[in-house]
Amino acid sequence: MARKTKRKNITHGVVHIHSTHNNTIVTFTDINGNVISWSSAGAIGYKGTKKSTPYAASLAADAASLAAKDHGIKEVRVELKGTGPGKDSARKQIEVVGIKVTEVKDVTPIPYNGTRPPKKIIKREKNRK
Repeated sequence: MARKTKRKNITHGVVHIHSTHNNTIVTFTDINGNVISWSSAGAIGYKGTKKSTPYAASLAADAASLAAKDHGIKEVRVELKGTGPGKDSARKQIEVVGIKVTEVKDVTPIPYNGTRPPKKIIKREKNRK
């Protein structure tokens, strides 16, 4: 039996779009970071390599934004994270549903010092007589 969700009447929010090479996750939150609705390409029903397509990302954004619209969301700030192919299509789909996008920000983490370098291999000469 499906649980009924209570309408939250929140007009402004934040959309977090986490786009990796394997999946795209779209999360609608209020200004404080409390989750209103979410969806992903895997939750829509796609498996394997189809999850990483821009079309699957737009369907995930559509499902999450329709659920957020039911709670009263009208304006959002979009935060993009990752380098996946579904990043742009998910952002565009939010505007198509009828939610106004006020700001788009890329919050992809950038390493300043990088990873640890590989161990140095010491080449030894064979014993010569």
